Amino acid sequence: MNDKTAYQDTNIAFLMDGESVYVGNIVYECFHRSIPMHSHSDNSYEIHYISSGHGKVTINGSEYDTLPGTLYITGPHVRHSMIPDDRDPLSEYCIYLKLSAESGSGKNVLSPISAFRDMSIWYGKDGYGIYDLMNALFTELEKKSIGYRTVVESIIKQIIISCVRNYPVNDDNSAPKGISSADNQYLIIEEAFLYEYASLTLPMLAGRLNLSTRQTQRLLTEHYGMNFQSKKTEAKMSAAALMLRMPDKTITGIADELGYSSVEHFSSAFKKYYGMSASRYRSPL
Repeated sequence: MNDKTAYQDTNIAFLMDGESVYVGNIVYECFHRSIPMHSHSDNSYEIHYISSGHGKVTINGSEYDTLPGTLYITGPHVRHSMIPDDRDPLSEYCIYLKLSAESGSGKNVLSPISAFRDMSIWYGKDGYGIYDLMNALFTELEKKSIGYRTVVESIIKQIIISCVRNYPVNDDNSAPKGISSADNQYLIIEEAFLYEYASLTLPMLAGRLNLSTRQTQRLLTEHYGMNFQSKKTEAKMSAAALMLRMPDKTITGIADELGYSSVEHFSSAFKKYYGMSASRYRSPL
């Protein structure tokens, strides 16, 4: 497989145990770059499976060493980042899912999808064959043989079930819920801030969302609790903190990579955000 294979905007959505599941990105990547701290919106989940290599993952402030066979789940608003080992870069399968909003009706026992929803953070070693399922998923997406969408839906359901089988749950059915037409908006927003924090502008983001800039600001405030500039600053500062842990990167180089007009401008923004200079953050002692 190539260093990165991504299937986006697949329009794959299905019901599982009565809950709607929208599938956004399905990605395989061999990482030669770090992923800065970020999180996803309400009802958003990512399934991460490390197929090879090593690195470190930080989830809500806790740092973990990753190795082949590692599985971790990050749910809504769970902050996470990843640093690959330069000598043995990790490869990861990742599936982004958007679940329907909860209906508010209670359940006496858990179905697989409701158990998946309830476990917003899970980290451990997979024991239920997710590696083989991921390989089968990418084979179907690549070949697109007749009936492949039905097979893809089935495989993703099996992956979700394998995830929850890694911790004890009960089994039952649940009531149907509707599929939201706005699910893809949150993925567009999160991908933009994750990968384009240096160059993203409000008009650019609004154009991708087919919204006005005012509507985009309202959407960001409603679902992320901050306006465009604040979210962009958060993304840039998260990336800056990650880069400062890399001894081969200079502060001047980091400022340039983050899109600041000068190292002084970057240093001022960093100190305002973290309450200390970038050089002190890099060498606290």
